[in-house]
Formats: sequence, C-alpha cells, structure tokens
Amino acid sequence: MKIKVHGYAAQSAKAALAPFDLERREARPDDVVIKILYCGVCHSDLHTARNDWGVTTYPVVPGHEIIGRVESVGAEVKNFKPGETVGVGCMVDSCQKCAACEHGLEQYCENGMVGTYNGVDLHDRTPTYGGYSEKIVVSDKFVLKVPAGLDLKGAAPLLCAGITTWSPLRHWKAGKGTKLAVVGLGGLGHMALKLGNALGADVTLFTRSPGKEADARRLGAHNVLLSTDKAQMAAVKNRFDLILDTVPYAHDLNAYLPTLATSGTLVVVGYLGDLNPMLNTVPMILGRKSVAGSVIGGIAETQEMLDFCGKHGITSDIEMIKIQDINKAYERMLKSDVKYRFVIDMASLKA
Repeated sequence: MKIKVHGYAAQSAKAALAPFDLERREARPDDVVIKILYCGVCHSDLHTARNDWGVTTYPVVPGHEIIGRVESVGAEVKNFKPGETVGVGCMVDSCQKCAACEHGLEQYCENGMVGTYNGVDLHDRTPTYGGYSEKIVVSDKFVLKVPAGLDLKGAAPLLCAGITTWSPLRHWKAGKGTKLAVVGLGGLGHMALKLGNALGADVTLFTRSPGKEADARRLGAHNVLLSTDKAQMAAVKNRFDLILDTVPYAHDLNAYLPTLATSGTLVVVGYLGDLNPMLNTVPMILGRKSVAGSVIGGIAETQEMLDFCGKHGITSDIEMIKIQDINKAYERMLKSDVKYRFVIDMASLKA
C-alpha cells in the first residue's frame, strides 16, 4: 500500500512553493522508510523550483539535505533498523553497473544518477520527490548513517554542501602542507573552510566583501584576501596548490589562475553553465595549471565525510526555519542573507 505524505511543492516556474499531498511507494525489500526531521535548503532547490536550468518536471518537491529517523525497513535490509538516525543526500539510485558506479562514483553514473527530487525512479518510472515532506522511501544503498553526537540540524547541509566540498578536497589530496584557497563564503564556502582546516591544510579565503574576515577566521581560514585588491592578489602569485571556487553564478576565473602554484588546480563546485568572461589559457599552459569541476560524492565517500565530521564535531552554521517560510527563505538566499544555510524543521509541516 502506498504511503500518503504531506509536503511542499512548486507547481510551475512562477508559482510559490505551497502545501502538496503526495504518495511514496510501498517499501520494496531493499527500502528504508524514513521520517524526515530536518531538511537543508540548497541553491539547487531554488534553481529547480524556478526551472532555471530548463529541466524541471512539475510538480516538484525539492530538498536533498535530509536527516531523519528510520521508521521501517524492507525484508532484505540488514544495515539499518527502526529508530536509527540516517541521512539522504542528492541521489537515491544509480545503475550500479557502469564503470563509475563500480568505482563508487555513483554521482557520475554513466546512465544518469537518480536525483532525490526531479528524477525518475529506475524501477517504476515514477517521479522522485525530495525532502520538503514528512517521509521518504529510499533504497538502503543510498541511505547514510549519521554519527552519534552530531547536531542533527547542522548535519543536514553536510549531505550536499559538505560532500560537495569534501569530494574535491579528498580527490586532490588536501592535507598537511597543502596551500588551499576558497572563493566565496556561503553555504559551500563555509564548509570548505571548516573541512580544509580540519584536514590540516593552510586555508585562505578569497572574498569581495571586506567585512567577512572575522567570520572567515572563526570558520577555519588562516588568511583572508580581498579579490578586488590588485596588490593583495599579486602578493599571492603562484601560491595555491588547490582553489575551490564555490560562487554560484557566472564570474571571472581569470583573476585566480595566476595565484595557482605550478601544477595547481582550480575546481569549480558552485556554478553550472558557460564561463563569462572566457578562460585565458596562457597562465594554464605556462604553469601546467588546471581548471576542473566536481559534484557531490559517491555514497562511500559521503559516509567517510560524515564519519570525519562526527570525529571532529563539524556541522554547518545554520538558521532554522519553518516550512511555511520557505518562499521568504528563497528570496533571502538570492541576496546571500543567511549564515550560512537554511534548515527546515519538518515538524512545522503539522502546523
């Protein structure tokens, strides 16, 4: 029997999110039924709700930074039991057969990973609905264990903002001796500072806002540079082994390339789309410098990140909201008016 659930959905690109009744599938043998406690609010939620990327199917229920409690499990599930605290991130399935999946890189599934929302279930072809809802039903392969002791509200954004920055930090081997820079101090940027610092890197923040220094240092930055100050930028020429660019809109990457060390890499994690202005390849060719991209992480890597955060007591800095305030939160997010991630208390759905 299908599970009837209350949630919030957008019915069109112009419509505000509003109450919506949906049905979750009856649990399959490998499924975990989760009561959602908290759900983070990501820029991707807003982009999808408003069809900014041109791929939204309506109605859409956003939300892919989910913390909840296991209500029940299917007959074949061995790793989870009722009452456990768990997480669900940006994907709920993948083909499990391609080269990427076989290497634990489900986020790069060659047949397309199934998004937690605005996706299509591989088995029954029904639309996937996200975490702005009471419950979710997910295959056990895509459910994560939340370490004991982590603040659950602050843990929700780890499922997207945390893993989006952790994955490139691990892939490019950030650690003791790494000179790491982070561009932008928002939901992604503040997690990059915390995680980079905890990994032992020497961490610098690039920002356009002079007032962010105290907060950046509190979050883990050892140095703060104004990217609009030519003298400050010239002083760090050839310095950084790795730069994580977390800015979510088109901007000029060329200013940062000279600050990369020989063989250094700038990784774009915040923006999807055409670069404007275009990249100048001269500093890349003359210093073997790279511009790369990265998105979330595989399930094993996401569990590794959660365990690391549990060991180091790392969570996101959040502002709690009720689901009824989600549309106001979207408008504030567009103005960068949040430090540093909104999280919905899903108990407010009962109101």
